[in-house]
Amino acid sequence: MKTPEKPENEPLRIQTLNQLGLLDTEPDPKLDRLTEFVAHVFCVPVALISLVDSDRQWFKSKVGLDACETSRDISFCGHAILGNDVFVVPNALKDVRFSDNPLVTGPPYIRFYAGAPLIHENGTALGTLCLIDIEPRTFDEDDIKVLREVANKVVNEFY
Repeated sequence: MKTPEKPENEPLRIQTLNQLGLLDTEPDPKLDRLTEFVAHVFCVPVALISLVDSDRQWFKSKVGLDACETSRDISFCGHAILGNDVFVVPNALKDVRFSDNPLVTGPPYIRFYAGAPLIHENGTALGTLCLIDIEPRTFDEDDIKVLREVANKVVNEFY
């Protein structure tokens, strides 16, 4: 398993996350509707708005998952926030970065992951809008475009 690195702008990213006051807050109906929308459109059992804090990823909105957070060290989202593009893992069992990850070898048995970084206006990736499936799958350019567009709507709700 490969532990995700921290972005070069990590101090600004954490500062921005804290200034927005989103962590450990009550559910937001507008964000929940967006999460439910992508779960439905992409027919996935799990969809999340994940905010990547210093040592954890905390789920601001979730469909199909009981956990409220997981360790950043084992998070797929920790990898996704390292770039601006949608991060896709078609089959986690066949990806050396994730094949022995406890989220792959145990519940929720992640096989497919797609995460669109939630990019703040200052350029920092605060977390992701992500999709998870227990089956490997493909994700084409049209899928990427739709997920990116919804992720932009999520970010707009942060302000």
